[in-house]
Amino acid sequence: MSYIVCQRCDRPTCPDCQRPAAVGIQCVDCVREGARTTPVPRTRYGAAVRQGPPVVTYTLIGLCVLVYLGQRTLAGLTLDLSFIGVLAASEPWRFITSAFVHSPRSLLHIAFNMYILYAFGPALEAALGRLKFLVVYLICAIGGSVGVLLLANPDPGWFVQVVGASGAIFGLLFLYVVLVLRSGQSPTTLLVMIGINLALPFFVGGIAWQAHVGGAITGAIIGGLLTLTSAPGRTKEANRRRGLIWPGLAAVTVVLIALAAWRILSVLGEQALHFTI
Repeated sequence: MSYIVCQRCDRPTCPDCQRPAAVGIQCVDCVREGARTTPVPRTRYGAAVRQGPPVVTYTLIGLCVLVYLGQRTLAGLTLDLSFIGVLAASEPWRFITSAFVHSPRSLLHIAFNMYILYAFGPALEAALGRLKFLVVYLICAIGGSVGVLLLANPDPGWFVQVVGASGAIFGLLFLYVVLVLRSGQSPTTLLVMIGINLALPFFVGGIAWQAHVGGAITGAIIGGLLTLTSAPGRTKEANRRRGLIWPGLAAVTVVLIALAAWRILSVLGEQALHFTI
């Protein structure tokens, strides 16, 4: 017979069911109930405050590295996953898969992108939460591909393979800038670095600056939405306001899809008119 009682429910607990609490001993049921009812600390963007590694960031880096190794060993993998404008309508997965492939001839390409993701990804993942961070990353990747459709000359730009996580990376960078500005800080050093990278394609050939611009604009818009829907505290109003980010992200995705469809149909219409004439 146990002579130890739970400090919360006053019921006797056996040695196997006793759990140390802040004061005294609690039973297993009370510990479980306390964990369920204890408010979870959250960031102003709705993410649960977690301890531990940034799982999504490391997973994205790992996937890019694995794909890069596959590109070095499997013929045709780069062609199958890269973004090619003329195939955008028939093979829409390329809007996303292109963010996981890099130039197989350039180690610097993947190294630079993964370094930026490693440097800024953990902070954004902690602020946004794992799922939201992953969704934002993928939307920015789509934004980069849409930027190529909108800004590149269809001939020859739509026949060129576009690879790299740069669109998604620039999206995260501009999103980060918006959040930093929202906090009242000045990201001068980061802005200088972004400016240099945006200007680099005009001096170095072979860089799809259109993807950079598309991703950057997408990330900045998402950063603005996060700023508008952010709220401190755990009140119902704060939770409701933070929940509005999901319809906002869905709206951004719909707009990107609509822009891509409009551009593709416009180019096809121009070509049809040209051949008719």
